[in-house]
Amino acid sequence: MSEKRTSILLVEDEENLHEALKLNLELEGYDVTSAFDGAAALHAVHGEYFDLIILDVMLPEMDGISVAETVRISNNEVPILILSARNTSADRVLGLKKGADDYLTKPFNLEELLLRVHKLIDKNKKLQDKSSVGNSYTFGENIIDFKAQEATSKGGQKIQLSKKETMLLKLLIENKNEVVPREKILQAVWGYNVYPTTRTIDNFILNFRKYFEEDSRNPRYFHSVRGVGYKYSE
Repeated sequence: MSEKRTSILLVEDEENLHEALKLNLELEGYDVTSAFDGAAALHAVHGEYFDLIILDVMLPEMDGISVAETVRISNNEVPILILSARNTSADRVLGLKKGADDYLTKPFNLEELLLRVHKLIDKNKKLQDKSSVGNSYTFGENIIDFKAQEATSKGGQKIQLSKKETMLLKLLIENKNEVVPREKILQAVWGYNVYPTTRTIDNFILNFRKYFEEDSRNPRYFHSVRGVGYKYSE
């Protein structure tokens, strides 16, 4: 699978500025999705994975601060860069408090905006790259060999794992005791930008419980966190 290009959601209702920003971001190699109001922005975030949101404050229907707050309430940690004509320290503090990672006042220097965009995306990718668990991992009576794509479960039973099963196991184990959002799983393991049904992941989690749990109905290791994502814990 070829490496997916970095995707940005651009939320700006002033058409000339929107088109100018979109063009310059695309020239930098980013995939840009457009939204012109708050409701459209939230709809896009709910259905697609983004590496960054560039968010204007003054928007029709729902302002940018409310959009940022709603995104954060849903446990989405996508970086948010707010653009605003309001440049008082109180406005900046409010934007950052409600979930923005950075705040740039209009009019702004294009080069500065592109630099901030690059830094936010780069920082986020580094945070997502958890320390690797290596080629094998043991928990309970189970051993996973990531390189060979196989596992040995209780009683010495050998299990051949598919590539996707191996990738998902590694992702969950590397984030041990943390809930991994379904969006991150689908993007990291399946490479989906637009999300299919969560049943895709549910079926894999059910398989893991059959392979590795003493009692698949009362799992110790593999958990679904309703409405949020999935967790591996010990």
